[in-house]
Amino acid sequence: MNSKAIVIILGEPYSVFLEIFFKTFKSKYISNFKRKIILIGSEKLLRGQMKKLGYNFQINLLKSENLRDIKIKKNFINLINVNFSHTKPFDKITIKSKEYIENCFVIGLNLIKMKIGYSLINGPISKTHFLREKFLGITEYLADKTKIKNNFAMLIYNKKLSVSPITTHLPLKDVPKNLSKKKIINHVKLIYNFYKKEFKINPKIAITGLNPHCESNYEFSEETRIITPAIKYLVKKKYKVTGPFPTDTIFMKEQLKNYDVIIGMYHDQVLTPIKTLFGFDAINITLGLPFIRISPDHGPNTSMLGKNLSNPKSLLEALKFLDK
Repeated sequence: MNSKAIVIILGEPYSVFLEIFFKTFKSKYISNFKRKIILIGSEKLLRGQMKKLGYNFQINLLKSENLRDIKIKKNFINLINVNFSHTKPFDKITIKSKEYIENCFVIGLNLIKMKIGYSLINGPISKTHFLREKFLGITEYLADKTKIKNNFAMLIYNKKLSVSPITTHLPLKDVPKNLSKKKIINHVKLIYNFYKKEFKINPKIAITGLNPHCESNYEFSEETRIITPAIKYLVKKKYKVTGPFPTDTIFMKEQLKNYDVIIGMYHDQVLTPIKTLFGFDAINITLGLPFIRISPDHGPNTSMLGKNLSNPKSLLEALKFLDK
């Protein structure tokens, strides 16, 4: 068994993530899993949801005060408990969970820093209360905590096709002013380095435009000022990059087979098509951090709480990706 563990932060207390974890933990795949798994979250919440959903796993409580001495048990849920006084099995998202989630991340990042954990998975987190107006998403939050400045990227990975937005959770009106030639070039380099390290290939990348049909009624468009110059620079440096492509055609079947990654200018421009194509068979990987961070590609989905109908595919794919 590999010595370093996968650290899983349970995330938003009132989400379907625990249900998804229980289904994954019960699967045949986990019985042959090579890596150790450490969960971080509320014991009370975990036991409450386990009872409500009809699961019965043994829990091995680990002491957060002595992280170097923790003992992992096979076939147990190995849990570092983080107290959360507002715990109910199925409640609603409120600001009361902010401190609890922050404490979970502090412990998780300490495990990574101490080299007990080598990678981090976090369950979905509501941006309404935890991040407020300070960070656009967990990608930016973790970049800040690990002191990574402006050199990180969100990659929604599927072995057939991945996508990556240049900007993440920005309002559309703010996207154009947050694009630059340098940002696109750095983004492509991060993806190239990741694919070369993980898969030993130089990926073929398509880059979209920003405007419909890559055209604008103005004299200068983002395509002519920013995107095309970035592509020309990258091609000159021998990167396998083409574009800019209109988004309404680049995701057509005859195009998809030509590329490993499609880079878009904003979040929904590429995430909507990838979820339409692959559903939950994709994982969110943060590139540029000093460790591998993955988030299953779904949100808290509070409307499904307690129904035991959620699909565990994305978490299972995340664990498969890390099981090496």
